[in-house]
Amino acid sequence: MQWKPHVTVAAIIEDNGKFLLVEETTDRGNRFNQPAGHLEDGETLLEAVIRETLEETAYTFNPVALLGIYHWKHEHNTTTYLRVAYIGNVSTHHSDLALDDGIIRTVWMTADEMRANPMLMRSPQVLTCVEDYLSGKRFPLSVVTHL
Repeated sequence: MQWKPHVTVAAIIEDNGKFLLVEETTDRGNRFNQPAGHLEDGETLLEAVIRETLEETAYTFNPVALLGIYHWKHEHNTTTYLRVAYIGNVSTHHSDLALDDGIIRTVWMTADEMRANPMLMRSPQVLTCVEDYLSGKRFPLSVVTHL
């Protein structure tokens, strides 16, 4: 069998010093994560992050920049993730939509609240993405080319 990383996307959404997170069930208990999920066959990375954000938060996500690409090997199951994180904002809230299976709720949290509870984050990628965002990391959406 050929080894392949799991390609995921994540939405980094900040409003007045708070970041939009989802609380979700995991095999290690409830954890917080950015709206995130796997790239599906036939979709672009931008389509994936817009879809995942809608499915997990019921908000429409509007990407404005690429934050970065994160390579991480999970310490509990040896899965390797390649996370493509996008910065953006949310607009329409679709209150009629049910949240994805496993998503308990959405929550707005400050960076300090996340720093105070790193063990409640789904992975180290959550806080790393927030720190990179706060440090000013930004790349134009055009750095990713979909052919």
